[in-house]
Amino acid sequence: MPLFEPKTWPFSLALLPTDAYLVGGSVRDRLLNRHPTYLDLDFVLPADTLKTAAHIANQHKAGFVVLDADRQIARVTFAQMTVDFAQRQGRSTQEDLNKRDFTVNAIAYSPHTHTLIDPLGGQADLAARILRMVKRENLAADPIRLMRGYRQAAQLGFTLEANTQATITELAPNLKQVAVERIRHELDALLSTPAGTQQLPDVYKSQLLNAYLPHFNRHSIEQLRAIDGAFEQLAQSMPSYANQLKGWLKPVPVGFYRSWVKAAKLSQMLADDLKTARQELEALKYSRSEAQVVLTLLSAQSDLETMKSKAFGRSHQFFLFKNTGQSFLAFSLLALAKGVEFSIIKSLIDRFQDATDEVAHAKTLLSGNTLINQLGIKPGPDLGALLSAVEQAQAEGKVRSEQEAITFVKTLYF
Repeated sequence: MPLFEPKTWPFSLALLPTDAYLVGGSVRDRLLNRHPTYLDLDFVLPADTLKTAAHIANQHKAGFVVLDADRQIARVTFAQMTVDFAQRQGRSTQEDLNKRDFTVNAIAYSPHTHTLIDPLGGQADLAARILRMVKRENLAADPIRLMRGYRQAAQLGFTLEANTQATITELAPNLKQVAVERIRHELDALLSTPAGTQQLPDVYKSQLLNAYLPHFNRHSIEQLRAIDGAFEQLAQSMPSYANQLKGWLKPVPVGFYRSWVKAAKLSQMLADDLKTARQELEALKYSRSEAQVVLTLLSAQSDLETMKSKAFGRSHQFFLFKNTGQSFLAFSLLALAKGVEFSIIKSLIDRFQDATDEVAHAKTLLSGNTLINQLGIKPGPDLGALLSAVEQAQAEGKVRSEQEAITFVKTLYF
């Protein structure tokens, strides 16, 4: 039985030259019987790569983009499939495979003849569930492969071969040559799954992230494991809510890693003080929205001891919800991981999920303009103090409407 079924692909196999080969992750995954819903195919062609890719895109009205004109790499995008085309490196497919990162990714498949080329023993390493480098210079040629090794080990459930791991540690300083966006992408992938957490002790020992996350240490790893445990607890007891934690502020495109779970984990890899943490996030070029969520979590950690003491009353809850907003999703996971009792977390989650709850989703009762126009209070320190007093009274449940708030101000000011 063929490894792939080209007749199910959204383009005609006849448009591919007979000496085109599939390589990389798609071949590896199919040999492992992994079937992703969104398929990425990588083809190596001996010549006319851009011309072939453009012709396929034109014939099937698919998306087309040149990724690297010098190296002759192009991408064609279909609804449920992305197809990359690259010029062969070397005089033969075997030479090309010898330039790849790991043996399990150095297996080629001919869709025309349904034959495999496996000169480096990739299938044996697949069977042994080992990730082994092809050779040292290949990792040195593109140092992002140092991080990618741990990410792929996590995704596949593989073990990095000892010599490969030693080479990664040796080459770790070379990671500074890589665009920080690529490093962040690999880090985010590791932070997005429990399997990724399992790789982080080795990432730490390899010192790969020292230049970007100097406060990442063994305690950080313990906290990340606790977050995975807290998520599993919520998945068992509150599956619908746990599913929300895998989401984000807005829909996330395929290939990106953004979630409340990841934000909670990232917060535990940074400095405790906000100024330094902000600098670390900026160095990794996190988006403004992601950085703000993480910094919000760090700011809110001061509430954890109060929550543990069970003295977390209505007023504390009011300001927690106000300060965290949607980031409460990540905060609830973090609080559970740090030892706050589940019953306390659940009561807060129940409030958060009730859109009508006046504590979790409080509306501002008074604005400065209202006090100026209706009560004739002049702008200045007194106005700010009165608004703060109204908010505190609202937090304590003493005022619940605009009229009650106005009456409250009159008792204070007149």
